[in-house]
Amino acid sequence: MSTIEKIFMDGVDVGFLSEIALRSAIMFFFILCVLRLSGRRGVRQLTLFEVAIILGLGSAAGDPMFQPEIPVLHALVVLVTVVVFYKAITWAAARFDPINKALEGEAKVIIRDGMFDVENERNQMFSQQEFFAELRNQNVEHLGQVRIGLLEVDGTISLLFYPDEDTKFGLPLFPDHYRAMNAGTDHFVACMYCGYVCERLSDANTPCVRCQHRKWAVALNRKRI
Repeated sequence: MSTIEKIFMDGVDVGFLSEIALRSAIMFFFILCVLRLSGRRGVRQLTLFEVAIILGLGSAAGDPMFQPEIPVLHALVVLVTVVVFYKAITWAAARFDPINKALEGEAKVIIRDGMFDVENERNQMFSQQEFFAELRNQNVEHLGQVRIGLLEVDGTISLLFYPDEDTKFGLPLFPDHYRAMNAGTDHFVACMYCGYVCERLSDANTPCVRCQHRKWAVALNRKRI
């Protein structure tokens, strides 16, 4: 037997292949039914609790597709149990706020008045550059355009903007301007960590009064396009 044949055919029961196809079709059909009954939303809106449910469904549905010793009925019982459990938990979460917060989490302020919320940032497992990418995707050029920004429980970012006439100087988010300064300047500058803005900088090594970091970039005040 060649290597290729060994990889694909070693130990294969040819007679069981048609049963695998039938089992897979049955489980796929029931997965669709279960997801429809659970009221699933888009993938971007999955919470950690819902990801756990999806993983459980996948594990329960996958094994019976190709393991002859596992009857399909066992998997169906698992799927039904998971759906009942999911419905019960979502019902409780909708009526009891502590349960909802424990399962779903809660929205966090990440930008306030054109600056990063330092306390919430310290308590979150996220990368500043990931936020920069999300903000750029929403056509935000600098933080001075944003009045408030929330990190939603599903991982999306919601923003409220300043009117054009109230746009402030803010930390630039695009690489061309997000560059550390090497010397002081009379121009408005922004802390590259928290977004704090000051009117001038005598020394590029001056610590930020808000977060104590020492990297500064020239601030922008362009209006949103």
